[in-house]
This record gives sequence, C-alpha cells and structure tokens, in this order.
Amino acid sequence: MTFDQTHPKASPIDMTRVRAVIEPIVRAHGADLVSAELKNESGWVLRVFIEKSGTEGADLELCANVSRDLSPALDVADLIAQHYNLEVSSPGLDRPLFGEADFVRFAGRKAKIKLRHDSASTQKVFIGELGAITSPQAGAPEGAVLAIREGARTHEVPLADIEKARLVFEMTKGSERK
Repeated sequence: MTFDQTHPKASPIDMTRVRAVIEPIVRAHGADLVSAELKNESGWVLRVFIEKSGTEGADLELCANVSRDLSPALDVADLIAQHYNLEVSSPGLDRPLFGEADFVRFAGRKAKIKLRHDSASTQKVFIGELGAITSPQAGAPEGAVLAIREGARTHEVPLADIEKARLVFEMTKGSERK
C-alpha cells in the first residue's frame, strides 16, 4: 500500500481502516482485494485493485459494480479527509505481487523482482521463474527466502529484501487468462 505524505495538506490516512471498509464490499461481489493505494497525482486518487475470486482478472462490469457500492460506503466511513477520485480496476497482466501468499500462488510464473537498495545482494533486479519459498530454520536470523530461476541459475532472495515484484506477461500461442 502506498500513501504519498509529501503533500503539504496531507493528513495521515489509516489504510488498514480503509481496507476494512473496502474488503467486505469486494467480497460481496465475489472478488478479492489485491491492493489499495492513495496517491496524490495532481489530485488525490484512491486506487482499488480487485480480481474475481479464483481468477487473475476483473471485467468492467465487476469493477463498475464494486465502485458503485464502494463509493457511498467510503463516504459514510469518512476516513479520507481530502477530496479524491475512486478508481476500481483489475491489477492487469503485469500484476504486482504482495507478500508470501502471492509468491506461492504464482510459483512457476515469470516475474520481475526488484530488491531494496540496501539489500546485501549485488544483483538488484531479477527476471525469472518464481520458485519455492523456504522458511527459516529455528534460530536462523533471516526470514523466508524465495527461489528465482533465471535460465540455468537459481537465486535465493530473502522476502524481506524485495521492494517490488510483478508478473511478466508472456504471449504464447494459445495463451489464455484464467
């Protein structure tokens, strides 16, 4: 989740509370909340990314229905003081990945992983197939580690070092989105 607090009139927004308003409405429409972010882009925008449950996308009708029900609920909750525009959409073909559950869900798929600048790794960007996640052994100082296969090489990347990750769309003959 992102919140741009560089705007001089920005007051802190509790995105956990905003998500608590969003999630039940999204679920009522048979969808899952992928992400929600509030950004100042020459005006405030609340972006809500959803997927139809069990799939990797959302059609225009689903997004419109969620938006129609979500807008008044957010108005009633009154958690965002600034005037903002609400956008509800699919995360897209190059879907961002958030956390361990997404890495497990999309194992075997190609992704671009960018590490934090302070990561101990000398390589900061990986484009390869998502592999297994190994949990730390008892007493180990580091957390879970993601395997990323780039060609013949497999890299072990601590999940805590990942700054951004997103799927890489690959067009193949007969490819179909779920």
